[in-house]
Amino acid sequence: MIQQLLNAAIVVVFGVGLCTLYFYGSNWLLNRLMADRPGVDGILVSRQHRRSQVRAWLFAGPALLLLGVYLVYPVYETFKLSFLDKGGEKFVGLSNYIWAFNNPEFLQSIGNNVLWLIVVPTMSCAMGLIVATLADRVWWGTFAKSLIFMPMAISFVGASVIWKFVYDFGGPEGTQIGLLNAIVVALGGTPKAWITIPFWNNFFLMVILIWIQTGFAMVIFSAALRGVPEETLEAARIDGANEIQIFFRIIIPQIMTTILVVWTTITIIVLKVFDIVLAMTNGQWNTEVLANLMFDWMFRGGGDFGRGSTIALIIMFAVIPIMVWNIKRFREQEGMS
Repeated sequence: MIQQLLNAAIVVVFGVGLCTLYFYGSNWLLNRLMADRPGVDGILVSRQHRRSQVRAWLFAGPALLLLGVYLVYPVYETFKLSFLDKGGEKFVGLSNYIWAFNNPEFLQSIGNNVLWLIVVPTMSCAMGLIVATLADRVWWGTFAKSLIFMPMAISFVGASVIWKFVYDFGGPEGTQIGLLNAIVVALGGTPKAWITIPFWNNFFLMVILIWIQTGFAMVIFSAALRGVPEETLEAARIDGANEIQIFFRIIIPQIMTTILVVWTTITIIVLKVFDIVLAMTNGQWNTEVLANLMFDWMFRGGGDFGRGSTIALIIMFAVIPIMVWNIKRFREQEGMS
């Protein structure tokens, strides 16, 4: 433990020192190479503007290089592998893509992903907005917000383990240690293996991500709600609007941009959902999703680089339109402001 802490400290000191050296060294070198010089008539010509332009690239350069190495190159390599065979050696053209859209498991995973995309962002945003609105109206609202935000500190795998105990099934005659089955038995019902029930088990898995993301949505919406002018709300009350009308006709339109940002953020998370499905069912009982299917084809049973890369690219292509739409809206907002 001590050795690990020591190694971490050394890495931090070395990294900070290297960054500091690069900062001062590049500035010194830039000032020397592009110093102000006398012109033809002996008047000193300033090169400050050109130095500022070069300095921006000096500081952005390392980040762009790292992005190129760790982001752009993997995308290129994945794209190339999607046209190759299992071992990533022989060119097979579009056969991996043809296989994907004719594979029942792949088509089922797309259907499950669509179901996740409809339910999780909608429920997370709805519950987060409700909690953010109601919590500010009670004296114990801060405590409630803290409890709801707490799952955000838990990893997806950790949350899955917790919910695995909630859904645990001890057999028809066994002791039910799972919270859900214990409640069912206490009410006189029959315990069930919840995560093995086709179709409905997808919703049981979605509950885990909703439980995590509601806290995130709540925090963002709480900040947005504080930006709604109190004068507008008071004017609506004077005009006879009730609280439900104020909520749907005044508050929601004014924070719609924030709602869309939160919704798109959670949507991107959902498209990449992997940990929860892997830890809970590993894609069994008709719960397969694209990310888990990609992992299966890429790393299990000897691996298939071609098919695994194809599924990875399809996930990326699914995310891109959402990102483009989000960036477009952001630029529109910037232009309006």
